[in-house]
Order: sequence, then structure tokens, then C-alpha cells
Amino acid sequence: MPTTSLDSAVHCLQQNGLIAYPTEAVFGLGCNPSNESAVQRLLALKQRSADKGLLLIAANIEQLLDWANIPAESLTSLRHQWPASTTYLFNASPNVPRWITGTHAKIAVRVTTHPVAAALCQRFGGALVSTSANISGQLPARTATEVAHQLGAQLDAIMPGECDPNAKPSTIIDFASGAIIRQ
Repeated sequence: MPTTSLDSAVHCLQQNGLIAYPTEAVFGLGCNPSNESAVQRLLALKQRSADKGLLLIAANIEQLLDWANIPAESLTSLRHQWPASTTYLFNASPNVPRWITGTHAKIAVRVTTHPVAAALCQRFGGALVSTSANISGQLPARTATEVAHQLGAQLDAIMPGECDPNAKPSTIIDFASGAIIRQ
């Protein structure tokens, strides 16, 4: 599958399609988190259990406020920390569906530093599901070519761009406790 433009990728998201795009460390798979059928299609493609929950990325904190209960007193601190390749766990807002949280009461969210991923969220107008572009248990794709080889026929769009080949997947921290979940 050839790579696609930003406008085409956003159109795919608006039509509840699945896309792949570069993030800080690996290519991500994304879709509209509000659309259960798109999320279920993504989970089936990855062969990932819905119980695990999914991470959301955004271009800014405001895109996350409907999803995560971010305490008002924490917003200033977060605005100084984000964008960054750090993902935080917050209590999920009451309206967040189980197909996003899985069996968890918390939701993982990040304001991305990657210009392509941020542009997708900005143009889409909201947060996106972001999980590594791979079948569960396999190495995540780090290039558009690797995505096309492993998953291309099942995706609606692949965005061009590069990941940092030396970067690791984002650190995940429980914001309330400070506990590091993944480093």
C-alpha cells in the first residue's frame, strides 16, 4: 500500500478507517476512539485482547479532557511537561467506553511530540487510538515499508514519516501515584 497524504488519512479516520502513522519510537495504528467498530477492527488486526485497554494520543491537552479526568490543579504542570514521549494514566472520564479502557478504571494518554502524529490529531480534531503497528507479540514496525509488509492490506492508509530509530516506546506513569508502569 502506498503512503498517503494528511488529508487522505484524516478522511479515513472520519470514515472510521484504520491508519498507520509514525510516532516518536515506532509506527502506530490509529482510529477514531469513539467508533467501536473501528476499534474492534484494530484489535482484531493486532490480535489484541480488548481487556488490555488502549492508549490515546493528542495534539494538545484539550483533546484529552473528554477522555481523562485530569485534575484542574495538574493542568499547568502538564502543560510544561507535554508534549513529550511520556504517557500518563488518569482515571477515565465516566463516558469513556470499555473498548478503550478494557478492564481498567484508568486511561493512558499522551500529547505527542511527533509532528506527523500531532498533525493528524490536530486536523482530525481530537484524540486518536495509538497502539504499535504490529501483530501482538511481534516487533513493532519502525518504517512505513515494515507496516506495509506486515499489515498493509488490512489498513486504509499509511502516513509517510520517520520514527527515531534509537527511541523506546513511551514511558507510562500513573500520574496520581507516580508509579512507573513501563519504562
